[in-house]
Amino acid sequence: MRRNSIHFILFIMTVASTWLTGGLSYSIAIMLILLGHEMGHYFMSRRHGMRASLPFFLPFPFSPFGTLGAVIRMESIVSSRKALFDTGVAGPLMSLILSIPAIAIGLKLSVLIPTSQIKEGTIRLADPFLFSLIQRIVMGEIPENFDVMLHPIGYAGWVGLFVTALNLFPVGQLDGGHIAYALFGRWSRIIFIMAITAMAFITLFYNPGWILMLILMILFGFRHPTPIDDQTPLDGKRKWIGGLMFLTFLLSFTPAPFPQFAEEVKKTFGWF
Repeated sequence: MRRNSIHFILFIMTVASTWLTGGLSYSIAIMLILLGHEMGHYFMSRRHGMRASLPFFLPFPFSPFGTLGAVIRMESIVSSRKALFDTGVAGPLMSLILSIPAIAIGLKLSVLIPTSQIKEGTIRLADPFLFSLIQRIVMGEIPENFDVMLHPIGYAGWVGLFVTALNLFPVGQLDGGHIAYALFGRWSRIIFIMAITAMAFITLFYNPGWILMLILMILFGFRHPTPIDDQTPLDGKRKWIGGLMFLTFLLSFTPAPFPQFAEEVKKTFGWF
């Protein structure tokens, strides 16, 4: 009972912090995306006979997102590479499915404004390829000297896409690390090293805002727990799905999600 109350309290606190950040529509949309992501993990874990906790939502008021996302805790050893893959892929697949309509609806509700009317200090977002593609379909060609004033639901979709891409980064305990290990077993360590090297390059030469993420990857990103059955390979269908999820990562990731912040940090600290 006490444990369930912790989940409920954190959920309410995260609703409040996201509401404070972007209003009611943003809060509802981003909470649905995050809930879908974590419940995807939860139900797939249960389907494979593994115990998992309910989601722990992480409020983060007075921040661009209003939350640090949510996590669940695995309470039993992963039984097989198949179970690892299914559990790892279910979360980002759900958040992707929920983020795309949020982006489309949000863009439909957004307005175009002249760039001359954009106030100083307004947060500008970098658009990953998938977001730009949806924007092109929904809004068509954006006239020169105009920009999109993104509706809060659209912003929630953008954040959902960002969270999905971040979780699909193929290292350690992230969802992308689970998928990579399920696909390649112990050879996935090579992928982890390549991914962390890529993040180091991005941090050093493009966006120093990733420094904390890079440190966490270096500390925890090189290893992955071994499932009980580490020998049985995945079937062809799952290999295709895994490939599509890594393609989703490439289409959804942006090295500098907040370009102004990245430039300010580089100037302040005399970065490359």
